Amino acid sequence: MNAAAVRHILDTIAAMFPDAHCELNHSNAFELTIAVLLSAQCTDATVNKVTVDLFKKYKTPEDYISVPLEELEQDIRRIGLFRSKAKHIHNLCQILIHQYDGEVPNEHSELVKLPGVGRKTANVVVSNAFGVPAIAVDTHVERVSKRLGLAGWNDSVLEVEKKLMKRIPQEEWTQTHHRLIFFGRYHCKAQNPNCEVCPLLDVCREGKKRMKRSQVSKDRS
Repeated sequence: MNAAAVRHILDTIAAMFPDAHCELNHSNAFELTIAVLLSAQCTDATVNKVTVDLFKKYKTPEDYISVPLEELEQDIRRIGLFRSKAKHIHNLCQILIHQYDGEVPNEHSELVKLPGVGRKTANVVVSNAFGVPAIAVDTHVERVSKRLGLAGWNDSVLEVEKKLMKRIPQEEWTQTHHRLIFFGRYHCKAQNPNCEVCPLLDVCREGKKRMKRSQVSKDRS
């Protein structure tokens, strides 16, 4: 894909979702880290429902480790994998207290050392909490990137991230990450994408196939 085609995609999704942003509610880096950890295999909407009360009860790492693990499990039980996530949070808070003076580190290399924090979570935290350009590849970003040809169908999540970083100007990484998520969450959905009204249909491999199949079905009927 050439630079002009990439620019066309970026400008189009920018026009569609100019105000795209992180939809996980948080007020600081620590809350964001907890929220992103909880969001694994779970919707942001569900996480936000849980953190409304969670963040009122727990303000600091010390607060989380001051209660039994079972109590924290009950506080987040509406979230998938709540037991393992509660354990990760307990362990993460212990490490923050003993190794980082209770503060979330602002370096990617340090964040990924924390329990339950993978590359995607670290990218979200450094970009949203600390202003470091990054592209976090979640299920929406991966799906959209492959459909639009920004990445290959068989690329791993890491390969998708590397290709996006190479093709997108660094100063646009964070905002593009948000816009790709909004595009995938509200327009180019996994099961029922809005191909028929999509301004990027001309460059979308998946969309062209879907529209062709749809036309064939109409012709047969």
